[in-house]
Amino acid sequence: MCLLRPARAMRPDEQVRAACRRWGEPTVVQRCAQLLAGRPAEGELLALAMALGGLTDEAWLAGGKPPGHSHWGRVWAARALRYVWTEQAAPVVIAALRDEQWRVREMSAKLVGDRELAEAVDLVAALCRDAVPRVRAAATRALGAVGESEHADVLRDLRADPEPVVVAAADRALDTLSRRLDRALR
Repeated sequence: MCLLRPARAMRPDEQVRAACRRWGEPTVVQRCAQLLAGRPAEGELLALAMALGGLTDEAWLAGGKPPGHSHWGRVWAARALRYVWTEQAAPVVIAALRDEQWRVREMSAKLVGDRELAEAVDLVAALCRDAVPRVRAAATRALGAVGESEHADVLRDLRADPEPVVVAAADRALDTLSRRLDRALR
């Protein structure tokens, strides 16, 4: 049987703090960027990915057991960058907005909003039309954080989205954008 999490799983912020105590913040950021960029989870990168995901079974992540789980290292690396950051990670986060796995795109969009990566504005605007509602919602929130007045139309259009989570995100993003730009955009 594969034990994926210890009996008392740590929260993501706790996992990142523990990783930073073990390897140091600069190393954690550098390795998260490498994982997010798609470098294979081997050696120390595998150890970090396992620590960030709370894994105890190397084969689950490294080999994709069951098949198809290897993307989780990228997801956890992006999530870790919400807690530890340097600007050197920005280009990798922006590139990950195009990742084939929706969870990676979702977490990268969250990072764009959290870190206010304005250079990603066009990519998150495009992700507002992603096939996955959670990606659309994350991109919508990010657009509120980094968008300009010309992006208000994208957000207004999303108020007709079939998914309530996207509609709610669009309303909040319009409010955020209006406050940021000190303009009524509704």
